[in-house]
Amino acid sequence: MKYNIRGQRMEVTDALRDYVEKKLSRLERYFETPPQSDVNVTLSVTKGHQAVEVTIPLKGLLLRAEEKREDMYASIDFVVDKLERQIRKHKTRINRNFRNDDSARALFKEDFGGGVSVAQEEEDDLELVRTKRFNLKPMGVEEAILQMNLVGHNFYVFSNTDTKEVNVVYRRNDGKYGLIESE
Repeated sequence: MKYNIRGQRMEVTDALRDYVEKKLSRLERYFETPPQSDVNVTLSVTKGHQAVEVTIPLKGLLLRAEEKREDMYASIDFVVDKLERQIRKHKTRINRNFRNDDSARALFKEDFGGGVSVAQEEEDDLELVRTKRFNLKPMGVEEAILQMNLVGHNFYVFSNTDTKEVNVVYRRNDGKYGLIESE
């Protein structure tokens, strides 16, 4: 993996760069062959919180994690833990959904070397506890944001009047709003 490490509102020291590369290189043990993709790492400081954001684009999969702590090294440790959990979950899904498709399974190793299989370890995390059904009312993005705020949720699914597609608006961590559209 190639690491693109940059800092926002801070300087990335050699010690920080080495620590990030050392911790993220642990992820390579989960893959049959080390991915040749670029790993984008952004280190930032905002209001006393040390934030780390990591994005790893893989073939057919995007791993992304973000963590904010009061210590940069702790943030790095926690973001790597999040990425490891994501890899385990994706491996479990691939094993379940693509039992006969070797192309997707070839990305991850069969056993990570802990004696406990991934399927056993992550079985409880994939439990569906509720299903909701509702009519998608056609509306604009601004109206969807207002509806989301009225119901007090962090996201809202709606039928966009402009594109005639199903979209999702959501509240970002910075208090602003985002829109998810299908391709």
